[in-house]
Formats: sequence, C-alpha cells, structure tokens
Amino acid sequence: MSIWIHKYAPQTLADVQGQDTATKKLKDYVENYKKGTAPLLVHGPTGVGKTSAIYALSVDGDYEVAELNASDLRNADAINSFVGAAINQMSLFGKKKIVLIDEIDGLSGNKDRGGAAAINKIISGSTFPVILVANDVYKKSLKAIKKKCQLLEFHSLAYPSIVTYLKKVIQAEGLIVEEEALTSLARSAGGDLRAAINDLQSFSYKGALTVDDLALAYGRDHTEKITNALLRVFKTTSADTALNAFDEVNEDLDTIFLWVEENLGKEYTKPADLAEAFANVALADKFFGRIRRWQYYRFYVYCYNLLSAGVAIAKKEKYPGFPTFKQNSRILSMWIYNNKNAKKKAIAEKLAGASHLSKKQAFKYVPYLKVYFKANKDQLTNELDLSSEEVAWLSQ
Repeated sequence: MSIWIHKYAPQTLADVQGQDTATKKLKDYVENYKKGTAPLLVHGPTGVGKTSAIYALSVDGDYEVAELNASDLRNADAINSFVGAAINQMSLFGKKKIVLIDEIDGLSGNKDRGGAAAINKIISGSTFPVILVANDVYKKSLKAIKKKCQLLEFHSLAYPSIVTYLKKVIQAEGLIVEEEALTSLARSAGGDLRAAINDLQSFSYKGALTVDDLALAYGRDHTEKITNALLRVFKTTSADTALNAFDEVNEDLDTIFLWVEENLGKEYTKPADLAEAFANVALADKFFGRIRRWQYYRFYVYCYNLLSAGVAIAKKEKYPGFPTFKQNSRILSMWIYNNKNAKKKAIAEKLAGASHLSKKQAFKYVPYLKVYFKANKDQLTNELDLSSEEVAWLSQ
C-alpha cells in the first residue's frame, strides 16, 4: 500500500491543481532561461504544489532535476560541492537540467555555518536554470538570497480546487464519499492539498467516508492531527504507509509516545501483536533516552520509524472497527498536579527572592512556611508581597 501523496503526485504541469498562473510562469522561466538570468525563488504555503510542479515540468520537458534539500546540507563546503557540481556539470544522460534547491528557508543562522552565504554566492551565472523553493520567503536568513532572485508565488488553494483533486483520487481508489463529507474535509485542510490527501487516506480503510466519520477529525488542531496519524499507523500493515504518519503532527516526541502508549491496547487486541508493538515502542524509548542523555540527535529518526512503521507491522492483519482515541491520562494527571502546586511554586519563588535561596530549596521550605504564617500573617504578607490567593493558600 503506497502513500497517496506520492501515488497521486502530478505527472505533468496540467495535473497541478489551482496554480495555472504560477505554472505558466514557471514553464516560461525554464524554457526561456539563458545564462546570467536571475534564479527563481518559488514560495508559498506547504502542500500547494511548489516542488511537485517543478518535477511535473521536468517530465513535460524531459529535464533532469539535480535536487539539494537545504535543510540536509547546511555548511558551506557541502553546499559548494553539491550545487557547484550541479551548476557546472552537464547532465549524466545528456538531458537538459534544472537545479532545484528545496526548503531554502530551512537555513537558520549560525547553525548553517555559512550555508546561506554559500548559496547566495554560487547561484548566479549558472548554465542551467536554478530554482529555489521556500515556504516562508520573509525569513531574515533569506534576505540576501531574495535580492538576487525573481519571486514566484504559489498561493493557498481554495477548497473547490482541493475537492476537484480529491475526486480524482476517490474515483481511482473506488471509495464512496458523501459530498458533504468531502467538502468538509477539503475546507478543513486550510488550503493544503497534501494534508487533504493524507486525511483522505487515513479514512480509506473503511472504503467509505461520511460526515459522522469526520467527527473525530474536523478542523486541523493538534488533536485532529495526532488522531489521524494514529489511524494511519493502526490501520495498515504497510511500513511505507505508516512511515511518515507523524511528520505533520505538531506535537513533541514525548507527547507522541503518550498517545501511542494510551491507545495501542485499544486497537491491538491480540496479545502477540500487542507485545510486538510495545517492544518496538520500548526500543524507541531506549533511543529517546540516548538523545536526552548524550544529545545523539540522529536517533530521532529511529524513534519516529519505530513508533510509526514499527508499530504498524507488529500486527499480522488490520483490526476492524473505528476506534475513538483519547489523550493519555498521565497528561491530565500532570496538568492537575501542576495546577494544584501553582500557588506553592509562586510562593516558593517569592521566598527564594527574599531569602537568597534557589527555587528548588525554597519549594522544600514552603510547608514549614505555612506553620510560621499562622502566627506572622501580616509580616509575611508584606515581606513577600503575597497576593490574596497566596494568603488564602497559606491559611489552609
């Protein structure tokens, strides 16, 4: 089972949805490119077809694409080596060539060790058209690069355009989808066609989609995204389908662990499947521990792979039904604890400031302060500048 955003990626420029003006300008730039022409900086929100359009154009015009993802190679030496070779060397296959530098806004200051400066220096004067792609063209790190480029905007897609594209996918996959549900799904994507296709695939295991099915996934808040990601993982036995499930989830890894842990037992009812899945979760946690202890950040990919593909292929077959996912109870317990101790922490901070203790030390003394407070209420209220709520807490 393949990932639909790849399976249904545009094959020609005509397939790129809702970007007619932008794709025409893109085609004109590449076809009429001459050495010395300013590079093209394509920008716009995620999921609207920027990179897909470039690859679709390469198919139409039989171009080779030499791609660099700027977020992968950030130092000057690596960029000079790759981009310099791409700009100056002829195609290996004798084709025309497009030099594509994607996610250019992934460059961010000192961490890039001269990456932005290197790109800015090398992109002019190319024998081949150079196209840079960014989501946020107004980032400070792109200021110098932007001055050297022509800008081409891909706008956010209107929901009717998303509906039109989704209908092609629905027909190809043989799905039954209520018109109202399709419209709701398209509207909730917020102009992001890629997100809409991902959402549609999340529900595809049923073979149908109704308005009621969207109750769990209406809107695009954090909870909606994590539940859709869990559906992709739990409702497939394909590593390819599950692998990128958490890529668009706006939650930290700690939270993803908690969601998987809380809901895994509700979905995987066979002991062998559950044991295998939790073994992969445990291994992911082991790698996560090494990240925390030793800052081995390259282990993040192992964590995400184990939590997605590892959990998905742990089961022998897909389970029936449509589960209702809920947030881990530990998160709620932590919230209750933090609220319960909020006054205590605030008082500890004031005590630390007045007594030159650390906050951690002062926190330990607060219970004793409650005893002292009963006999010295006015004095402590004035010295620590206690609020009425803090006075009430100490008076309990």
